[in-house]
Amino acid sequence: MSSYREDRRADRAAERAQDREDRRLELEAAARREQLQAEEKRKDAEAKRRQEQADKKARLAERAAKKAAAAAKRAKAIRWLKANPATLFVAFVMVASIVPAILSQIGALTGASVAAPMAGLLAAMLEGGAWAITFMGKQAEDAGREPRKYRIGTWAVATVAAAVNFWHGLEAYGEHPWVAFVLGASSLFAIYIWDLKTHGSHGKTKADKARRAHVAARRKHHPQIVEQAIKLQAALPYGTLDDEAAFAAAWRIHTGAEPGLSAELYATATNAVLQLGAAFELGDNVRDELLETGFKAARLNPFTELTQNPTSQAGLGQNASQAPAPADRPEAPEGKTPEELEALLPDALAAAAELVAEGRQISAHGLAKKLQIRRVDAALLRNRVIEQRRLHVA
Repeated sequence: MSSYREDRRADRAAERAQDREDRRLELEAAARREQLQAEEKRKDAEAKRRQEQADKKARLAERAAKKAAAAAKRAKAIRWLKANPATLFVAFVMVASIVPAILSQIGALTGASVAAPMAGLLAAMLEGGAWAITFMGKQAEDAGREPRKYRIGTWAVATVAAAVNFWHGLEAYGEHPWVAFVLGASSLFAIYIWDLKTHGSHGKTKADKARRAHVAARRKHHPQIVEQAIKLQAALPYGTLDDEAAFAAAWRIHTGAEPGLSAELYATATNAVLQLGAAFELGDNVRDELLETGFKAARLNPFTELTQNPTSQAGLGQNASQAPAPADRPEAPEGKTPEELEALLPDALAAAAELVAEGRQISAHGLAKKLQIRRVDAALLRNRVIEQRRLHVA
């Protein structure tokens, strides 16, 4: 009996233990479910927050892009207005001219018992026809075709419209006839403003005038070469030779030389060189007289403003005003002594005369080359020569 009770107690204890375990497992499962739900809620909230941030950034970026686009459009419009103020005011004046012209024509036609719809169409025909022909002429001009007939048509239609407005002005404003002239001008002024805008900058520039003058001088002084150039251009395919290339080719054909030169010019230049050489040779024979004449010419030159340094007339350079160098030269111990330099002075004077006769300045380099001495010695001799010649002239 006792054993049965013990078994029953053991069974109940086991059942209670199992119940506790089941309850624990259920609690753990519930806690796990709550944890998972909380994690899902957190993830959903995080995703929602990120999506809201992304949407906000997208809205801000779109708003910034719209602002940037609007700013770019405004900047573009401002740049255009700054670059084309004339176009803006031309458009304003054209509108201010066309609208009164159309209203005046409608009033004139309705005053003549024309139905209002027909009057509007006829007025649009006159003003619109003038502008239709104007724009067709602009299109033809841009395509490289002759726009003259379009311009004639534009002014003809505009003149008819102006006559209608003028007549209407005389009838409607008889006490103030000047209004008729204003109404008549309203049909012409817009056309005139547009014509100035599209053709006013096509006039002749200074470069065009200079080019025309150059072509006229070329035709005057070289008619045969110009004619030959035209023949060359006509013989070759169109655009092969421009005017300058054709003229250069024709010049070479006629003269055998480069443009601007010829056999006659070469002969003239050669004769001039020979005459200059003869003058130098003559000057070598009368060296002393030439030097003295050069110094006197420098002193008596009536046009001193043309020569900054009058002594250059006698072959003296920019260094002529320098003071003579001292006789002792301790810095050049290998040079000639003062006695040797004094002995070379007559030869230096002769060499200086030769330099003058050759049309050259008296320089240390020239004296050194003539006398075959060191340049430092030649510089000292040059100063001595200049001093002697100044004393001679004085």
